[in-house]
Amino acid sequence: QKQQMSNSSSMNEFLLPAFTDMWELQLLHFWLFLGIYLAALMGNGLIITAIACDQRLHTPMYFFLLNLSHLDLGAISTILPKAMANSLWDTRAISYLGCAAQVFFFLFLIGGEFCLLTVMAYNRFVAICKPLHYRTLLGSRACVHMAAAAWGSGFLNAVLPTANTFSLPICQGNAVDQFFCEIPQILKLSCSDAYLREAGLVTFSAFLFLGCFVFIVLSYVQIFRVVLKISSEQGWHKAFSMGLPHLAMVSLFISTFMFALLKPPFISSASLDQVVALLYTVVPPALNPLIYSMRNKETKEALRKLF
Repeated sequence: QKQQMSNSSSMNEFLLPAFTDMWELQLLHFWLFLGIYLAALMGNGLIITAIACDQRLHTPMYFFLLNLSHLDLGAISTILPKAMANSLWDTRAISYLGCAAQVFFFLFLIGGEFCLLTVMAYNRFVAICKPLHYRTLLGSRACVHMAAAAWGSGFLNAVLPTANTFSLPICQGNAVDQFFCEIPQILKLSCSDAYLREAGLVTFSAFLFLGCFVFIVLSYVQIFRVVLKISSEQGWHKAFSMGLPHLAMVSLFISTFMFALLKPPFISSASLDQVVALLYTVVPPALNPLIYSMRNKETKEALRKLF
């Protein structure tokens, strides 16, 4: 009975590891995370405000950017505030429900973000490769449907894996080897046969992200083929300066996320897992505003008017 009580009490919460045992370094992590978080809030907040206030930015591209900024803000807010609080107050605990909410919202928002990046690649493909059909293919109703499909896909990407993961019995304690709750780490705490059952749902996420990635790459291949036929050097420069950073960002995200999902257990180490997780949880929401809009002349003009 005593064993049963200890098991049930341990499942009221999970324990997240500290980045380091030294208080000074934990404080340094807090300030670093705070700087990244404020940069993401400011960058995405400015984009949302500029697009909402400037009539000239009410176009399909900026409509998708507006959605991307909302998803970025949500994704980084799901992870960083809790990590900052743990570093500042030197605590490790996260409640069972808090952990489930973190897994659900992160998978929902990051899945929606990646689907939206796919839609944005399609938007750019139509604008450059099929300019005469742009208004037909990307009317206001079509844009709303595409954005809704991206959010809906994110929801589907989150709801089944989260529900299944948190319905599994936990047999291996409650210490998660990551600075936030994520499915692969929680599966390590579940019973071994349940781990195999859950692998199918992780594979669903992997296929969703891989499918989106292939579509994005093919879109940019078509774009670059069309652009290279144009004799204008300015056209080349514009297409490559916009396309290559997008592809680099998408590649960073997909490679680190797929590595976290599908890596074999024998190459797992706590510090490697944490570095990889930082690359797909914190870096994209902080850098997306810079890559997707701060380099645009129209956005800069809208922000100048705003101030």
